[in-house]
Amino acid sequence: MILVTGATGNIGRALLKELQACGAGPVRGLTRDAARAALPDGVDVVEGDFARPTSLKRALDGVRSVFLVSRLGSDADFLEAARQAGVEHVVLVSSITVETHPHLGPAAENLAVEQLLRASGMAWTILRPTQFASNTLMWAASVRGHETVHAPYAETALPTVHPADIAAVARVALTEPGHRGRAYALTGPEPVTARQQIEAIAEALGREVPFAEISRQEAHARMAAVFGAGAADAVLDVMGGDVNDELLAVRDTVLRVTGNPARPFRQWAEENVDAFR
Repeated sequence: MILVTGATGNIGRALLKELQACGAGPVRGLTRDAARAALPDGVDVVEGDFARPTSLKRALDGVRSVFLVSRLGSDADFLEAARQAGVEHVVLVSSITVETHPHLGPAAENLAVEQLLRASGMAWTILRPTQFASNTLMWAASVRGHETVHAPYAETALPTVHPADIAAVARVALTEPGHRGRAYALTGPEPVTARQQIEAIAEALGREVPFAEISRQEAHARMAAVFGAGAADAVLDVMGGDVNDELLAVRDTVLRVTGNPARPFRQWAEENVDAFR
């Protein structure tokens, strides 16, 4: 049995479909609300909450491999519960900033979870994706309202990754040999700027989408209200305020692991255009 945490998320849903398509055997999806999860037919849907470790016992019963989206609650408690339940292998979603920006707070938090997993006694595979293509959903309300989209660092090009490619690598790591004890940095196939992302969304919509670059200070004020000042600073550094060659590098990991090339941002925009209508 394979357990997918974050089952209703952008990666989790794609992974459940990948696992079913490849005939991986019984698959279970963990969600806080089974009635609203709308997971694919054939998935064993189980309710559980990382904030209540006792609720995870049913989810982990009979599970041998886990796909773990970290920082949904106490990762230490979850990993201990998984170990006690007899889980053999955990595929963890971390962040490329563990490699590129280890000094930032969120990167340190991700590294701490990686270290917990490595010390757990269970086999592990660590996925370190860069910026998600789906992060542009934060612009969806503005686009739907025919308002101007505002973003900083409009010309900084990052190799944004399609969540389905993270899911594809996770599926291989969960079902095929040779991936335990490995850490994989994951990117898309090409660098793409915020301006180019808006252009791709506009092309998918078939209409213009107004866009305006704003300063770091303006962006920080907006983000801090939602994430807090420290987290906003970290996000802005990675968006363009403190980039480096490691962050900007295009990796061929998706192709090497899955045999398929990484999907470009424009494909994500076409597949998710309804969110912007």
